[in-house]
Amino acid sequence: MLKKIFTRLFHPQHTDTPPQDTMNFLIVGLGNIGDDYRNTRHNIGFCVVDALAAEAGATFEDKRYGFVAEMRLRGHKLILLKPSTYMNLSGNAVRYWANQKKIDLDRLLIVSDDLALPFGTLRLKPSGSEGGHNGLKSITQCLGTNQYARLRFGIGNEFSRGHQIDFVLGQFSAEENNLLKERITKATEAIKAFALSGINFAMNNFNGK
Repeated sequence: MLKKIFTRLFHPQHTDTPPQDTMNFLIVGLGNIGDDYRNTRHNIGFCVVDALAAEAGATFEDKRYGFVAEMRLRGHKLILLKPSTYMNLSGNAVRYWANQKKIDLDRLLIVSDDLALPFGTLRLKPSGSEGGHNGLKSITQCLGTNQYARLRFGIGNEFSRGHQIDFVLGQFSAEENNLLKERITKATEAIKAFALSGINFAMNNFNGK
């Protein structure tokens, strides 16, 4: 069993070939649980998967290591996960649910905030560095690889020196909130494109949009 799990996790195959029907995907939105963190910039991953679930009429249930919902998308099953481990231990939840649901690594997508991107900008990548993001660092450590897809949602970097934490854990501005719903919708469309048509199609059609 362990051999099968490691084979699944550590031998990704990112291709342009659209996934076959009845495949399972694990879509993970990163964030921190609790009212103090609700709707903060660092929780944009939660916001995106919340929107995806709401669109499909799916309901999150409090389960081990996170809140989980399931939805159907043209024959595919999307398992939506919001880790309840707090950001710095997100990898524990991702590893557990990837194993529990027998998810191939190339059918895993992580949604996170990104300071390096202007507000609302989307960037999909099939793998890569963590860019200083503690949630991604934890996932890479727990999976033993950074060869997993991620959708970065830009939150900008409009903060003065020494105030990065306050900015990341702060609320979006009024101007940003006016645009937020549309940008979150665009992110959910990117996720659906990833599941239906593959990472390369999704990158070509949503990166920088």
